[in-house]
Amino acid sequence: MRRKILLISQVYAPDPAAVARLVADVGVELAQRGHEVVVLTADRGYDDPTIRYASARTPEGIDVRRLPFCSFGKGRMALRVLGGVSFTLQAALRGLTIPGIDTVVVSTSPPMAALAAVVINALRKTRVVYWPMDLNPDQAVTLGLANPRSRMVRALEWMNRAVLRRAETVVALDQAMARRLTAKAPVASKIVIVPPWPEEADVTPVARTENPFLEQHGLAGKRVVMYSGTLGPSNPVTTLLDAAAQFEGDPRLVFLFVGGGTGMAEVKARNRPNVRCLPYEPLARMRYSLSAGDVQVVSLGDEMAGIVHPCKVYGAMGIARPILFLGPPDSHVSEMMAQASFGWQVRHGDVAGAVAALREILAADAESLERKGELARDLIQRDRTRRISCGRVCDAIEAGHGVADARPSLSVPGPRMTSVT
Repeated sequence: MRRKILLISQVYAPDPAAVARLVADVGVELAQRGHEVVVLTADRGYDDPTIRYASARTPEGIDVRRLPFCSFGKGRMALRVLGGVSFTLQAALRGLTIPGIDTVVVSTSPPMAALAAVVINALRKTRVVYWPMDLNPDQAVTLGLANPRSRMVRALEWMNRAVLRRAETVVALDQAMARRLTAKAPVASKIVIVPPWPEEADVTPVARTENPFLEQHGLAGKRVVMYSGTLGPSNPVTTLLDAAAQFEGDPRLVFLFVGGGTGMAEVKARNRPNVRCLPYEPLARMRYSLSAGDVQVVSLGDEMAGIVHPCKVYGAMGIARPILFLGPPDSHVSEMMAQASFGWQVRHGDVAGAVAALREILAADAESLERKGELARDLIQRDRTRRISCGRVCDAIEAGHGVADARPSLSVPGPRMTSVT
C-alpha cells in the first residue's frame, strides 16, 4: 500500500552527522518503493551552524523542508536545547498542516523530537514509528549532566513513555537498547532490532599507494591509529591518550583524530607530538581519510551500552579496517568481535592493556592487519549491508506491528540530495 510518510529529524543529508545519513538512506529507499516521502529538518548544519542547507526536492522525489532557527551549534548546552525545542515545536505545527500524512517516523535528533510525533498522532491519528538513535535523558543522567529528579528529565521520561505507547513499531539499534526501552514501557512485541549500516556509495577502500591523504598530511610510512567522527563524553579516549604518551619517542606511530565534538578539547589539550587533529572530512573525500588509518578506534563509555550506539564502527568495518575498541564487554561491538576476531578490545582505565594492544598493532605486518580488516568487512557483507539493514527498517515502517522477521529489501538506494546554499 502506498503511504505518505513524514520523516522528522533535526539532521538530514548532506549534513555529515551519522543520523543524517541513516535517515536519508531510509527516505530514499521508501521513495524508491513508491511511497510519498516528506522530510522536516533543520536548515543549518548541526555541528557547524554557519552551513546553510536549502529546501529541495531530491532526485528520488523526496520533499525536504528545512526549518529555520533550529541549529545554533554544539558549543553551549542552552543553545542546543533551544534549537531542539524550536525544531520540535515547528515540526509539530508543520506536521499538522501537511495533508494526507499516513505515517510519522521520528528519531531522537533532537531528544525531544518524539513529542512532535505524539502531537501529530493525537490530533491526526497517524501511525508512528519510533527509531531512537540514542536514549535521553538516560545519557545526560548517566554522564552526570542532569539531575534525575529535575523537571526536564521527568518531562523527557514522560515523552519517552508517551511515544512508546503510541508507536506501532519501535526500531532499536541493539539488544541492550531494546532492554532499556522495554524497561520504560511494555513494548517487547513492537520492537524490531536493526543495527545501523555503513556508508557504501562514497566510502570505499583506497590503496595506500593511491591515497593522496597520506602525503598531504605527512603520514606516508607511518602506522596510523585513527579516530574518525564526533568525539563526545559518551565515547571517551582518555585511556588511549594516556597510552599514546608512552609512544612519543617512536616516530613510526601516529594517533590521528579526524572530526569534531566536545571531546576534541581533551585531545588538543594533551599537545602531544604524536597526536594530531583534523576537522571533519566532506563525505566525498571520506574514503581517503578513513583508508589512511591502519586501525580505526571506536569508543563507548562503560555505562553507555544500550544508551548510545557506536555507529562509526560500521564505516571502519565496511572499508576492511581492524578495530581498536575502548569499551565494556557487554556492548554490541563486543558481540560482533566474538563472532569474528577483527581487532582488539581494551577496557577504559586499562592503560597497560592499551599499550600492549598498540605494541601489537605496531609490530604487525601489513598483511596481518589486512586479514583482520577482511574479517570485519566479511561480517558486514553477510548481513549488515545497507541493502539489508536499511531494507529491514523500511519493512518495519511499511508493515507495522510484529515485524521482527522483516525481510531484506531488494532495491538499492540511489543518490542523495546535495543542495547547499
